[in-house]
Amino acid sequence: MGARTYQGKERYPHLLSPIRIGNLRLKNRIIAAPSSPGMIDTNGHMTHAMQAYLETKAKGGAAVVTYGESIVHSTTGKQHNMQMQLDSYGNRQGLKECAEAIHRAGAYANIQLSHGGKYAGLASVGGDEDKEGRIAYGPSHEITPVGEVQEMPRELIYEIIESYGKGAALVKDCGFDMVQVHAAHGWLFSQFLSPVMNKRTDEFGGSLENRARFLLLALDAVRKAVGPRFPIEIRLSGDDMMKNGLGEKDCIEVAKMVDDKVDLINVSCGNHEDPEMFCRTHPSAFWPRGVNVYLAAGIKKHVKTPVACVGSLNDPAQMEHIIASGQADIVELGRALVADPEIPNKAMHDQADDITPCLRCYECFGEIVKSEMIKCTVNPIIGHELEEKYGHKAPERSKKVLIVGGGPGGMEAAIVASSRGHEVTLCEKSSVLGGNLHPAGAAYFKEDIVKLTGVLERRLKRSGAKVMLNTEVTPDLIRELNPDALIVAIGSREWKPGFIPGIDRPNVVMAIDAEMHPEKLGRKVVIMGGGLVGGEAAISFRHEGHDVTIVEMKDKIAGEVNSFYRGGLMPQIEKAATCCVNTTVKEILPDGVRVSRDGEEFVIQADTVVCALGFRTDDQTVDALTAEVDENYIIGDCRNVGIIYHAMSQAYDAAMML
Repeated sequence: MGARTYQGKERYPHLLSPIRIGNLRLKNRIIAAPSSPGMIDTNGHMTHAMQAYLETKAKGGAAVVTYGESIVHSTTGKQHNMQMQLDSYGNRQGLKECAEAIHRAGAYANIQLSHGGKYAGLASVGGDEDKEGRIAYGPSHEITPVGEVQEMPRELIYEIIESYGKGAALVKDCGFDMVQVHAAHGWLFSQFLSPVMNKRTDEFGGSLENRARFLLLALDAVRKAVGPRFPIEIRLSGDDMMKNGLGEKDCIEVAKMVDDKVDLINVSCGNHEDPEMFCRTHPSAFWPRGVNVYLAAGIKKHVKTPVACVGSLNDPAQMEHIIASGQADIVELGRALVADPEIPNKAMHDQADDITPCLRCYECFGEIVKSEMIKCTVNPIIGHELEEKYGHKAPERSKKVLIVGGGPGGMEAAIVASSRGHEVTLCEKSSVLGGNLHPAGAAYFKEDIVKLTGVLERRLKRSGAKVMLNTEVTPDLIRELNPDALIVAIGSREWKPGFIPGIDRPNVVMAIDAEMHPEKLGRKVVIMGGGLVGGEAAISFRHEGHDVTIVEMKDKIAGEVNSFYRGGLMPQIEKAATCCVNTTVKEILPDGVRVSRDGEEFVIQADTVVCALGFRTDDQTVDALTAEVDENYIIGDCRNVGIIYHAMSQAYDAAMML
């Protein structure tokens, strides 16, 4: 027999070709980008949960797996609450175990060396604890809205330079194969490079060469510590996106300065601490996939070192084009490998149609801040890799399982239950699968939800589960089918408050109907309800040419949304709609709505009024169905109105308990 040839190599020959970085031969051009989603102990040491998270990415086929933001000088550089501290005694065992786990799963182990600069002493995203009394050291003295920043003394600069060398030597000793020096995203070196933040008059300020001196000396310290062939990657900005900041031309010059000092240049952009810019650094659904690749392409023209690009990439065909066209040598995937760690393997086996799309909803980031671990809307396993690593007990017997509802929860439950050997029947009362994914994916910027629907449908078809469309499940039907177990995933109902006068007028359209049939809308639209549904609908309606006003009784729009997604969402809403907060609808009129704010009543003119006042569970139906089967599970919106994550994760858990 000849050597095995993977079918995907014919479709993606450049993406799946090897490349040499220093003394390493990467098996493909896909690197798991730096990520550090909590799961670190209070001493700043690696945990087994974090090791399993990184190991899962390696099993997925990435050539290199990178752990992010390891702090080299924790007394002045730790900006988040839970971060790896390379200068903390006792961390070697965890680092060694982590590198070995990544190796056993078939990838090289990389680790990012970082320092938060001034944000280590200021309240920052994910870093509001234990900073009282800490000095914020930045390139220059400044007064910020969240505190005072002191100019970093020269002695401290050289101490931190030394710490970069010590950190690099440590991780090399622990078995890591390469290091990445973080010089982007508004952290230490990015601050020193910035003409906005750096106003120093010594050898570390003034000209671009002087502002880059700190970074160059740190790179020299790292090189001295690891030796000549050990790969050093650097993460640079291709544009810091700040007014009067480090623009593209300056970033190209910095790349030229480091060209002889590193083995790989990773090009990103922006600043983590600017909520709107965060959604460009980690592009939101309002940006096209690959929006930041042009920055890597611009730098690649001026350096001889291989260049890696980032920017919410998840399509192997797009990655193949990027590399084949010479825009970059390597692609680095962050959230894409959270949603689906198997992307490299699926590309290799020509299974791109089974890639779970990242929805770019930022629930992963939101969970890190909230609970110091990670979750994913579309991947129930993320954050639970350690328990998954040791497997689940097989079911004692195959059961007849009836699933009621073909939304994301119902489909996921059917897929997982079938994979465990159960005989599954899924009933959906409408003519299509997907449930509320259809209205949720109707907006022009929600293509990822449309893709998710397709992926789940294809998996369901392959699972062997029996699907019955146009079938409303009743207690009588349950008795007829006589299942061993029942999973109820019937979703929720839109709330139409009968106490609002005029709610039944013909000019009132429910949100789902409006999203699915925008032709029903007049030119002027008032949306009652400024939650996520109302806010995103406003953006969509404005895109289609409507004049939109949102009426929200609370003091903010989309207040329930995680701060990361909201940071990118609100500028879009504010461009799309007039937002009336602290405003209550008193009556719906034939030509608009009468509202009240601060004791004053006034009328907002509208051709159409869209009701987006939320959803309610149908407890009566749920109780009637579950009463028929002793082993029953209630998942998704019919359990408690929530987000796609709840439906998917509860579905997975229910199917595993069968």
